[in-house]
Amino acid sequence: MKFYLISLGCPKNLTNSEEFSARLLASGHELVFSPEEADTVIINTCGFISSAVKEGTAEIRRALELKKEGKIKRVAVTGCMVDRYKDKMAKDFPEADLVFSIAAQEHIEDIIGQNGLFLESLANALYIPEYKMSLTASHTAYLKIADGCNYRCAYCTIPFIRGAYRSKPMEQVVQEARLMTQNGVKEISLIAQDTTSYGIDLYKKPQLTELLKKLLKIRGLGRLRIMYAYPNMVTRELAQLIAGEEKIFHYVDIPLQHIADPVLKNMKRQCDGKKVRATLDMLKKEIPDVSLRTNFIVGFPEETEQDFEELKDFVREYEFDNMGVFEYFREKGTAAYDMKQIPASVKHRRARELEEVQSRVIDKINQKLIGTELEAIADGADFGRTYKDAPDIDGRVTFTKPVTPGCIFKGRIVAATGYDRVLEPLKIIKK
Repeated sequence: MKFYLISLGCPKNLTNSEEFSARLLASGHELVFSPEEADTVIINTCGFISSAVKEGTAEIRRALELKKEGKIKRVAVTGCMVDRYKDKMAKDFPEADLVFSIAAQEHIEDIIGQNGLFLESLANALYIPEYKMSLTASHTAYLKIADGCNYRCAYCTIPFIRGAYRSKPMEQVVQEARLMTQNGVKEISLIAQDTTSYGIDLYKKPQLTELLKKLLKIRGLGRLRIMYAYPNMVTRELAQLIAGEEKIFHYVDIPLQHIADPVLKNMKRQCDGKKVRATLDMLKKEIPDVSLRTNFIVGFPEETEQDFEELKDFVREYEFDNMGVFEYFREKGTAAYDMKQIPASVKHRRARELEEVQSRVIDKINQKLIGTELEAIADGADFGRTYKDAPDIDGRVTFTKPVTPGCIFKGRIVAATGYDRVLEPLKIIKK
């Protein structure tokens, strides 16, 4: 079988796509890079918010149209939309040849030749693959260390899509990282719904710091990057390890969602504004050059203008290097669905205002960056990212002269506009 893959949504979903694609390749199937070359189109959907569902629906209908035209033979659908909507998927897309859950991806080599609906319990749906492949650039990779989530944030659909928090055994994570390194990966981004809870299920306490220490012993390891750290789980021990190890980028992705206590309480977050500030202050103290990325939700039910003004002041004060702004999406099945909703016009305005505040913050950051030397990684001969920028989601830099793609090097910032900067390469650190 020749299959064409469409992987939607977040990096965590992308790792699922990599894992089940590796299973198919190991079973003798062939991955092609256009639907016209394929026998089967496989769509790994996202179901987190309504816009993602719309995107997934559009991709499914597009693939089904190719099948109707006789350009492909089969359409297979999997991922979060399937687990969120279950039997409704088969009813909505009766022309789809195969609809299978996230758990069933673990047996894709056995079910891909069949037809129908395959749904299984999420209880044991955590991959421990025998094979690895990458759908990203050869020098960078995502490594999922856990799946699922034990939190019940009022806006979030993840717990009933992905199930309870499930960590990969530590030796398995190390094995995967070692294989990535042997295959030329220079930058490994650790991901999970919450990386800082890693090990809490298997080892009865969080073990991210211990995992990092084991990963640092891998021969030839380039750099590690920590994504999706939960604010009340970031410890001083973790910060000190990051600060003391050159092989861990001084970067922490720490989604905060808001800062006003009334909103955090309504969101059912696990920490209040005081704890958020204390965590950020600790990170900045322990890692003076730390780069912080975060996300905020505006227009959450019952968010007042006072709450929003507090959020804007907070963004001005803490000067995040990278920041995502999302308007609240009302999702069925979540606790926030029945709360008093805020008009769309208000959500739009608040999103624009917060983005403008962040734009001014970036202007200030850029003024300080000019002339400084930073570590960077080359995604191509003339462009890449500094340690401050995660692949796919943050800013980028262009180079004043070409370097070898995939290398890690020191460079000097010579110009900066918004999230786009210009870097003068100085010294190669790792080829």
